[in-house]
Amino acid sequence: MPRPSVPLISIDALVTAALDLVDEAGDFSLPKLAKRIGVSQSSIYNHVSGREEILELMRGRIIAQAPYKLHEGQGWDDTLREIVRSYRDAFARHPRLAPLMVLQTVQDPQVLALYENLAIALEDAGFHGQDVVSAISTIDSFALGFALDLAAPEVVWAPPTEGYPALTQALTHSGPAAQRGNAAFDFGLEILVAGLRSRLQQSVS
Repeated sequence: MPRPSVPLISIDALVTAALDLVDEAGDFSLPKLAKRIGVSQSSIYNHVSGREEILELMRGRIIAQAPYKLHEGQGWDDTLREIVRSYRDAFARHPRLAPLMVLQTVQDPQVLALYENLAIALEDAGFHGQDVVSAISTIDSFALGFALDLAAPEVVWAPPTEGYPALTQALTHSGPAAQRGNAAFDFGLEILVAGLRSRLQQSVS
């Protein structure tokens, strides 16, 4: 039989199917991916080199869907807020992807551009050398932590009726899961910015 003139699959279809599998089960495999799109596993290698490339394509896809806007003359702290919010928002539709990204080396150009802008903002603020890398790592852990929080159950803490009075009292103010998560994110982001600002002040004093 003659070969079809149109490929049976595309990279875009591969990424979409892989994201669907992650949303459903928290992970994916090439055999499951091949079954999902109705092709042989070997045919996938005609489009990508393997699992690692698919993971990076997924990272690039979700980052592209949550763009951030930087403005001329914008302060480093506002730039940081924009980038961190964008990073968290990127996982809003696919929170179960976050644990996979922790184990994956960042290679996607769009995502590297995000980190480049973050590094520029930190250098503009006055951070240099190892402090820039340390700040990026801290910000990354913060953003990924709140990305994981998006996948948390509706009830995160369930203390018994007796024995944990302070926690029980605090939880009366938590509100619905989305409200709790957003409030905690805003709270933590301002603490992160304030901590970085304090570090800068210490370095010049």
